[in-house]
Amino acid sequence: MTITTVAQLMTADPLCVTRDASLKDAHDLMRQKNVRHIPVIEQNGELVGMLTQKIMIAKVMGLMAQYGATALERKEKQQLVADMMATDFAAVTPDQSLKEVAGFFVKNRHGCMPVVDENNKLKGILTSSDFVRLAAELLEKAN
Repeated sequence: MTITTVAQLMTADPLCVTRDASLKDAHDLMRQKNVRHIPVIEQNGELVGMLTQKIMIAKVMGLMAQYGATALERKEKQQLVADMMATDFAAVTPDQSLKEVAGFFVKNRHGCMPVVDENNKLKGILTSSDFVRLAAELLEKAN
């Protein structure tokens, strides 16, 4: 089977959080599940933001610098995802061409892109790691 569309490569039903989740919740989820990007959704599944490891680490470091390591967990619980999530990001649709999306990843140096339907409902996530796995599979088949 030839993989040509986003739907064929994306991770469907990715881990996500709602905007009222705490930084602590998101931080724990990223650590436990070893992910670097978490879509932020409304209760109805509509995508409203993205929380990246880069954003989260910057916030955690800022909290540590301001309040100290002993207060970090308490401060993380008080910080809402809605206050730090990225809201200006590109999204793709399941039927988009991987060739087109790969070019966007390369030009814009994105680590991930959320996959949404025509109603902006989250369907999946496409990461640079997905492309690396695909490249490894293709290289293996070529040998």
